[in-house]
Amino acid sequence: MVRVTPDPAHPVSARRASPLPRLLWTEPADRLAAAPVVLLAHGAGAAMDTPWMDRVAELLAERGVRVARFEFGYMAARREGARRPPPRAETLVPELREAVRAVRAGAGDAPLAIGGKSMGGRVATLAADELFDEGAVVAAACLGYPFHPPARPDRPRTAHLERLRTPTLVCQGTRDPFGTPEDVAGYRLSPAIRLVWLDDGDHDLRPRRSITGLGLDDHLRRAADEVSALFRGRPAEKVR
Repeated sequence: MVRVTPDPAHPVSARRASPLPRLLWTEPADRLAAAPVVLLAHGAGAAMDTPWMDRVAELLAERGVRVARFEFGYMAARREGARRPPPRAETLVPELREAVRAVRAGAGDAPLAIGGKSMGGRVATLAADELFDEGAVVAAACLGYPFHPPARPDRPRTAHLERLRTPTLVCQGTRDPFGTPEDVAGYRLSPAIRLVWLDDGDHDLRPRRSITGLGLDDHLRRAADEVSALFRGRPAEKVR
């Protein structure tokens, strides 16, 4: 398990290691008993505690959302020196369901959304409808969805997205090699999915400041606004 200590650089978030397996919590400074929770999974090649994941968790905590992060088994094994490649996304669904059960043990009946970065978000959407039907989750959130392999829009990973019933947010950069606006316009997506396009963002949602005047943190803040708005049942206000 990752050891976590309070981070004085970000006093809004009290961070602690959970007694539940493989969970890393980021808490709002003034947490309410029924504060909503987001369970975030990492992308295919990076762990749950990268600076990118840390920042997303901190921004959500600033908005009153508790964040639980976890690692799939293959990524956790890398901490012990095992170099395992990521398995097929479908095979990771049971691990995500296990993490949902662990979160529920610590969060009770608080509203819970599942999601993650890239592959983590894809796994969440694969698991979402069963969990939604069970009443375990209220929404899903994807931060940079891998709609297709890079440069292969003819090989979409969207079949399950056509029939998704769970309210789902996708925050996507407009120059993401895993799915641009032009690519995604050609796919059939469920009306339960809301797409938020972030100007000039790449797969990490990072824009080029020289073109947009914006930095990565601007887009991460917008994404955090949109994710937190899932619990209010409406889109976030447009950032001016």
